Amino acid sequence: MTGLHVSTHPLIQSKVSRLRDERTSPAEFRQLIRMLAVLLGHEATSDLPLRTEPVRTPLKETTGHRLAENVAVVPILRAGLGMAEGLLDLIPEACVWHVGLYRDETTLEPKTYYNRLPHRANSTLALLVDPMLATGGSAVRACELLRKSGIERIRLLSILAAPEGVERMRTQMPDVPIFTAALDDRLNEVGYIVPGLGDAGDRQFATDPNLI
Repeated sequence: MTGLHVSTHPLIQSKVSRLRDERTSPAEFRQLIRMLAVLLGHEATSDLPLRTEPVRTPLKETTGHRLAENVAVVPILRAGLGMAEGLLDLIPEACVWHVGLYRDETTLEPKTYYNRLPHRANSTLALLVDPMLATGGSAVRACELLRKSGIERIRLLSILAAPEGVERMRTQMPDVPIFTAALDDRLNEVGYIVPGLGDAGDRQFATDPNLI
């Protein structure tokens, strides 16, 4: 599974519209982020391998299934935290590793300030989550850090994506599939997705002065 996957699911599209709305409160915004992560996670994990095992129901023994690989959920701090919660609802047995990156407002390049990835990962698949794939710098940097930890299979889940970020991922991380709810028009002069939804971190945690 490679390339860009833009969801056409009606529930995803309706929730993205509510997420974009400037009138949406931080509480509702967080809830929407979590639900969208569940829905995108469902699409991103549809081909995961299974192993069979016996299961006894109240009536008889039958054949059941479990995931055949260990999955890690990797939120890019801080905006990715809300998506991580949704994916843990979907895959509660997943490991959670955190990567802290911030964007230099002059160069728009990512800077690492926190890294809690294992030195030797025991997971075979990482679901990297960040609500916005804008320039693509943070996503590429997080993928590089995951590769250093021994993770070869990575899938990126972003609620919104800009063409510039998608192109950067295709160029620098061509084997990492991207799952997104919407591919927007472009980036503006300061690196924000247009039409977008504003700053996903500020809107989740009410740190925008206009929302406090």
